[in-house]
Amino acid sequence: MDKKIHKPRFGALDLFNYIGPGLLVTVGFIDPGNWASNLAAGADYGYLLLWMVTLSTIMLIVLQHNVAHLGIATGLCLSEAATIYLKPRYSRTILGSAILASVSTSLAEIIGASIALNMLFKIPIQAGAFLTVVFTLIMLYTNSYRMIEKWIIGFVSIIGLSFIYELTLVDIDWGSATQSWITPSFPQGSMLIIMSVLGAVVMPHNLFLHSEVIQSRQWNLKDDKIIKRQLDYEFFDTLFSMIVGWGINSAMILLAATTFFKHHTAVDKLEQSKDLLVPLLGSNAGTIFALALLFSGLASTITSGMAAGSIFAGIYKEPFDIKDPHSKVGVGISLIVALAIVFMVKDTFKALIISQMVLSIQLPITIFLQIHLTNSKEIMGKYANKLRTKIWLYTIGAIVTILNIALFISFFV
Repeated sequence: MDKKIHKPRFGALDLFNYIGPGLLVTVGFIDPGNWASNLAAGADYGYLLLWMVTLSTIMLIVLQHNVAHLGIATGLCLSEAATIYLKPRYSRTILGSAILASVSTSLAEIIGASIALNMLFKIPIQAGAFLTVVFTLIMLYTNSYRMIEKWIIGFVSIIGLSFIYELTLVDIDWGSATQSWITPSFPQGSMLIIMSVLGAVVMPHNLFLHSEVIQSRQWNLKDDKIIKRQLDYEFFDTLFSMIVGWGINSAMILLAATTFFKHHTAVDKLEQSKDLLVPLLGSNAGTIFALALLFSGLASTITSGMAAGSIFAGIYKEPFDIKDPHSKVGVGISLIVALAIVFMVKDTFKALIISQMVLSIQLPITIFLQIHLTNSKEIMGKYANKLRTKIWLYTIGAIVTILNIALFISFFV
């Protein structure tokens, strides 16, 4: 990982320059899987489930902020810390499961980008998956982290601007929307969608990724004053980025509520959305929707590959560095295995379900690994979690675990 070593002035420019790592994590919060859940939420229940975007964002801020602390305070990513501080039989099992989760994540992101290519250019799903993986490998193997970060910020900006445009085309009841953002509601039959959004919003690879990429802003691990300022700047970066994710996810539900729900149009598959939007809002709206989905799929595939590289390199006690063989192998495993699965399965929708099941099983393992490491004074020193933070983390960990177990069970009921 490229590290920026300098003596900060602690001014507005340094704060602005710190923004970036959080936006890479945000990409996982607005990936194609979230699109499907959000569109279903808005199409079936209007504004009523907007509160779950608010709740999931709060949980995400706490967890991502905490795991970023690990990277800042120790100079280690989650994978490196697990390898160094856990017994090998535990660390290898946990990180092996994290690699499998990364493959599952890549599978979902690749399929999402492929669906967008099919919407725009009628490219078959398998061909689109191949093009997505080739593009991602070229991006990761030929660009520095700094350049990748700029690309991702650009992709997120395009997605955000796309939804701002889409929302100008519809008539939103802002009073009802505002109330729904802060008032929990459980309409009949909505639990599966609620669990899908809340249970899948925190993704294992994002926890590994954030602890790694935050070190691109590493200033000084020996000066307490600088470390504390970095922690403050990181919180601003995380808060700002998660609010951006909150806005984009909310926009998806608002768009679906004011189009599909208003016209009593059910949305069963992501592929339907573009065609359903066109008669309601015009061809431009459908095309821009598909383009935003494409950028979401590409960006999230890139970050999923980076996370896999970080996890695999961490097994060898190394930071992510795309020039290093271990990082390259980790990226390749995640993307190429996921691509092979796309080619082997006939039903991509079923493949998506299986991928989410794998994430449901692995996610609690990563969350409680993070909590164990950041609670330790041996590892974190004076920056170990305080009692209040521990309570927050264990509560969120329990909620996410219960939701994911419920989601897992729902696939068989």
